[in-house]
Amino acid sequence: MAVIKHSRQRDAILTFLMSRKDHPTAEVIYENVRKEFPKISLGTVYRNLTLLVDLGHAVKVPCNDGSVHFDGDVSPHYHFECAECGAIIDLFNFDAGKLKALDRMVMDGFDGEIQEHKLFFRGICPSCIKKKNKSKIYIDINDKK
Repeated sequence: MAVIKHSRQRDAILTFLMSRKDHPTAEVIYENVRKEFPKISLGTVYRNLTLLVDLGHAVKVPCNDGSVHFDGDVSPHYHFECAECGAIIDLFNFDAGKLKALDRMVMDGFDGEIQEHKLFFRGICPSCIKKKNKSKIYIDINDKK
């Protein structure tokens, strides 16, 4: 295996990614890392993100609209994408036992070996639900006049 040379740019990319909970795209990461490294290219950001994902230091989160977001939290968890606003939200309400139980359930009747799984939920986030409910109340009140 080749030795991977240390990179301050890669460290900055990972530090930025780990400081976020909103799952930024490579372009957002690039715009922010450029503040510290003005000469960094978008290609360098993409290459380092790919390496970080390959090394298990980051997670690639492909979205329904074709965009790819990144997560600096590599602990086992699922993601939720809001169909209204596009927000990517971490779902941590699954303990390790439930994750293993899901693997075992799927393995029942499967002759291969499942080593991991990725599950992505899509729907409407709590913020968008609140906005819809507020606008519905507003419409109901105005319709009664």
